[in-house]
Amino acid sequence: MTDIDARLREDVHNLGTLLGQTIQAHLGDDFLQRIERIRLGAKKGRKADQAANEALLGALQDLPDSQLLPVCRAFNQFLNLANIAEQHHRIRRRRADEPQAFELRCVNELLQRLKAENFSADAIVQQVNGLDIELVLTAHPTEVTRRTLIQKYDAIADALARGDHDDLTATEREEVRQDLARLISEAWHTDEIRRSRPTPVDEAKWGFAVIEHSLWQALPQFLRRLDADVHGATGQHLDLRAAPVRIASWMGGDRDGNPNVTAPITREVLLLGRWMAADLYLRDIEALANQLSMHAASDELLAAAGNVDEPYRAVLKQLRTRLQATRDWAEQSLTAHVAMPAEVLRELDDLRGPLELCYQSLLAFGLKRIANGPLLDTLRRVNAFGLGLVRLDIRQDAARHAQVFSELTEYLQLGNYAEWDEDARCRFLLDELHSRRPLLPPDWQPSADVAEVLATCRVVASQPQELLGSYVISMASHPSDVLAVKLLLKETGVSWPMRVAPLFETLSDLDHAADAIDRLLSLEQYRALVGDEQEVMIGYSDSAKDAGTLAAGWAQYRAQEALVGVCQGHGVHLRLFHGRGGTVGRGGAPAHMAILSQPPGSVRGQLRVTEQGEMIRFKFGLPGIAVQSMLLYTSAVLEASLLPPPAPEPAWRELMQQLADRSVEVYRGVVRGEPQFVEYFRQATPEQELGRLPLGSRPAKRRSQGGIESLRAIPWIFAWTQTRLMLPAWLGAGQALREALDAGKQAQLRQMMEAWPFFLARVEMLEMVLSKADVDIARFYEQRLASADLWPLGERLRAALAQATAVVLQLRDSETLLAHNPALGESVAVRNPYTDPLHVLQAELMKRTRAQGESVDPDLERALMVTMAGIAAGMRNTG
Repeated sequence: MTDIDARLREDVHNLGTLLGQTIQAHLGDDFLQRIERIRLGAKKGRKADQAANEALLGALQDLPDSQLLPVCRAFNQFLNLANIAEQHHRIRRRRADEPQAFELRCVNELLQRLKAENFSADAIVQQVNGLDIELVLTAHPTEVTRRTLIQKYDAIADALARGDHDDLTATEREEVRQDLARLISEAWHTDEIRRSRPTPVDEAKWGFAVIEHSLWQALPQFLRRLDADVHGATGQHLDLRAAPVRIASWMGGDRDGNPNVTAPITREVLLLGRWMAADLYLRDIEALANQLSMHAASDELLAAAGNVDEPYRAVLKQLRTRLQATRDWAEQSLTAHVAMPAEVLRELDDLRGPLELCYQSLLAFGLKRIANGPLLDTLRRVNAFGLGLVRLDIRQDAARHAQVFSELTEYLQLGNYAEWDEDARCRFLLDELHSRRPLLPPDWQPSADVAEVLATCRVVASQPQELLGSYVISMASHPSDVLAVKLLLKETGVSWPMRVAPLFETLSDLDHAADAIDRLLSLEQYRALVGDEQEVMIGYSDSAKDAGTLAAGWAQYRAQEALVGVCQGHGVHLRLFHGRGGTVGRGGAPAHMAILSQPPGSVRGQLRVTEQGEMIRFKFGLPGIAVQSMLLYTSAVLEASLLPPPAPEPAWRELMQQLADRSVEVYRGVVRGEPQFVEYFRQATPEQELGRLPLGSRPAKRRSQGGIESLRAIPWIFAWTQTRLMLPAWLGAGQALREALDAGKQAQLRQMMEAWPFFLARVEMLEMVLSKADVDIARFYEQRLASADLWPLGERLRAALAQATAVVLQLRDSETLLAHNPALGESVAVRNPYTDPLHVLQAELMKRTRAQGESVDPDLERALMVTMAGIAAGMRNTG
């Protein structure tokens, strides 16, 4: 295995040493020595030293309750510090002899390829200017790390960056070391797990904090780099209003199955966004007012400023007054309904207009260098973040909308909407959509659930269009699901055309998605309402939970192909929204690879994709890494649009369908057909514990009763990842591929890997998750927690895991997993000595807390949460 970079190893060692000194000072030398013995025992155990393994197990199982929490905390902190070091290493200063990171050169290399493919400079610039990449931040029930601690981790990364200079004096190096020691001590003495379940507003504030502390700095840096690459390749600059990357959010808007997200909560989150945006812009405007002291100005700027000596400052001070009024109004409105003063910024151009006026005036007088300084950065922030930092999506289940019309039609004595067939529903909804009279009676008293749906729509109606994204309908399957939302928005006063996106998420829904959209677009009255664009969301998490990742991936691919064809046939632009999770088991993959493996014609300069809690932190938590992530997205979307992959050969499609059919048969045969499976899942994984731990604002289950089908995709994946069986990511796929190989399909499968990006992406994702699986750890959980009659099922599952591993190795013609990606392999391996003790501790804690019944020791429950956070940190993509 390739050794990790010496500088990264040194950073990990130094951070670990400082943490050890902190622990020693707090808990004594004996405790620190115990931690070190456990770590070394885990390291030896990884080298197949059975005696070391048994000694490790004995040491951990014999720990008294009082020491479980601090031991868990120690290994959790080691893992978080290793992650910080690795993130810093990705963006550290490069030596003169080191190649530039792929993330930083990917756009430039692609632009050179486009030129070699005879794309003109004008065509390239037009495509880049028109890029529409929207990253939708979503809350994550397994993101347990507190915002306070994340900020300390960011400060540690900053200190590492300060120390990353060869020419520092001894004094300067010691200052950096002292800062690191203090920050690590602060982190150690801070609770890493929140004590109460976060509210949806807490989650939204977490998302806003990512923008304030990272993306606010990263976005203009990203655009400067993109502009330099474009100019170097074409001689042209980006358009002043180009915003290839924007941010949206579900935090505070996603009410599907989450009773804690209500209309008042959504209103509060929207106001908080406006308050924070105004506050951040005020900081920019203050700095610009100090900078732009020149007097030469255009007639237009002088007219706006009045007869003053410093017109730029005058215009900026006017804008500052309006921003202050906006911030004050938003703050007051959080606790009461306050009339909006005239000075409040209502539209984006209220903010952008004065800044563009200053910019054009500076250019007119030849002050290009000044114009393209911080002023341009602020303009680019305005174009990307708007008036509210994020565009808030609303998500609700289709059944809740149908409930509104069932109660309403019964009240109006028109019958029961729920009992009507699809044609009758569509006729009713379309007639009402085009009717001029109101539909909702003023004296109607609906149920609480229906009143909440209507109240949410009224909150949407009270907001500027610029603050809202899409209305997503989960569990959508029929045209009436979309028409119902359109009618609800109209009747509650939404005067602008909000995008309404049906979400197709089960295997059956994906298979019928194109037919549903075809029927919807065939309704002339609907087309008159929405024009020539239709957004459709593809669900990755629930389809993978429903059918397994291989069958779900193929269903998602075919659904996108079919949707592209349907929309082209209707002359409609398809806007695809990808609901990808952070893990392979929920559709996650490295973004660059995932985008380039999409069906040809499905990207077309536009991408909308969810980014989830912990992955937000790993991809956007530090400005330097956020810049790299945005460049990767830009490069992949541009390439998929202009150099799309070829369509698969008919023979490949046929074999892929056979693999998908067989894999879903095997997957469901276990998950649904194995009588002991549910009981095994509940005993051998932390599934029972997830429901009562304060890991997120949303319940772990959509319904309080029910089996696997009622469990959300995130805790479903999370539980298996914690035990390292990783079952949802490979179950079915290994068996299907093994049978194809046994049938003599090896040459064809390898041809598909070489020439079809989609299939290669499936194999690489499978390989990556198998590299994180561990049969010994999974067996330990089982034997510690599950009754002996369930052990034979566990043995069969581990045999299937071994089979999947052997199949991938045969396909890759390799003796070890990740041989083609040694850096990733080492990244996994370097964490194992820290994650292994946490797995043992977690199983031990589950054993002890389950024995306590309902009256669980709070310290043990806290220690259990710490193990979950630590394993999540070690695995990097857990749910």
